Amino acid sequence: MSPDGQNRGGRVIASSNVYTAILALVFCVVLATAAFVAYKCYFQYGTLFKMP
Repeated sequence: MSPDGQNRGGRVIASSNVYTAILALVFCVVLATAAFVAYKCYFQYGTLFKMP
């Protein structure tokens, strides 16, 4: 019996940190996109997220 296939206590253990790195990268991209949209909206319309 291999200990790699058994999880006790219902806790999921990641085999590597690749998934964590991908998740962090995606989070940073989404955060940067939101900041860019807020920046462009403020300097083009003078306010954040106001409907023209």
